[in-house]
Amino acid sequence: MREVVFRLTAERAGHLEARAESLPIHITAPTLEELHHETREALIAHLGAAHCAYRVRILRHPGPSFSAEGPGRLPRRTPALCR
Repeated sequence: MREVVFRLTAERAGHLEARAESLPIHITAPTLEELHHETREALIAHLGAAHCAYRVRILRHPGPSFSAEGPGRLPRRTPALCR
């Protein structure tokens, strides 16, 4: 499985911005969960069906990575195209 790393470029209350390190994708969203969803939607638009082979990682600079699928949350369901 490949990985696309999105680095947060702006983080304010109600506004997050992230940019992919290896692809020309820039995302904005009000919450981390929505940012994660928008990154997946952008990969679908950019890569088509091949998006299934990519894992999304969101990094704060310079802190540790974090994910919308943290402890206590159910993992997102994989889109039907990947099954």
